[in-house]
Amino acid sequence: MSFLNYCINGLSLGSVYAIIALGYTMVYGIAKMLNFAHGDVIMVAGFVIYTMMNSLGVNPIVAVLISVIVCTALGVTIEKIAYKPLRKATPLAVLITAIGVSYFLQNLALLIFGSDTKMFTSVVKVPQLKLGEIIITGETIVTIIACIIIMVCLTLFIKKTKAGQAMLAVSEDKDAAELMGINVNATISLTFAIGSGLAAIAGALLCSQYTSLTPYTGAMPGIKAFVAAVFGGIGSIPGALIGGLLLGVIENLSKAYISSQMADAIVFSVLIIVLLVKPTGILGKKINEKV
Repeated sequence: MSFLNYCINGLSLGSVYAIIALGYTMVYGIAKMLNFAHGDVIMVAGFVIYTMMNSLGVNPIVAVLISVIVCTALGVTIEKIAYKPLRKATPLAVLITAIGVSYFLQNLALLIFGSDTKMFTSVVKVPQLKLGEIIITGETIVTIIACIIIMVCLTLFIKKTKAGQAMLAVSEDKDAAELMGINVNATISLTFAIGSGLAAIAGALLCSQYTSLTPYTGAMPGIKAFVAAVFGGIGSIPGALIGGLLLGVIENLSKAYISSQMADAIVFSVLIIVLLVKPTGILGKKINEKV
């Protein structure tokens, strides 16, 4: 396989990381909390699609839409039950709760589906594209296009709609936003809903590329997407895109030219180096707090 092929596959994987990273960066940017259960929403999406297609014979596109609805509802439910009561709590309390929610979802999936690996049928039916020695799979084409469309739509939503402007206001100052008549709780719930819906799309694309599905499928991609969000500058939507794409390319090239066992270590090492040079990430901005 050529260097260009590795880069294209890296961009495909990075696009998935970028879509997942959006959930992290939006929730942190607006609610100032790290939702480490976000990766497990990907796993839930995978099992919803798997069940719809294999047990009920539902059309792949319909199965993906159902998974988006289920994961959106799940994200809002998690926020209402687990995070809303901790709105004024310390960051450590929120972090521990997020880890607890993550383990809860994993163990619930173990109880329902068991620990056996399920073979996921790709929801993408686009034929592969061959350009000389370069072969681009249908999954790669759809993943990259979906990532670009999602980024553009989300950016327009934030900049052009009242709900998006409310999110920006809440991210700046919750108390001031509330005084201006913005429903802070509803805005945070909407953020979780959007992030979880995007996680469902990412889950469908991820499982279509790597066809094995287990209750732990979302754990490592979730962590790497968080790394991508920090890499690009957590709280920045363009940063999530850049961080995700760079992470995917670095991981793929590391597996190809260095070692598949060392790829994860290399990814996290690059993150450490970037944060040592620029602690706020590539596009992150330093915020001076007034005392």
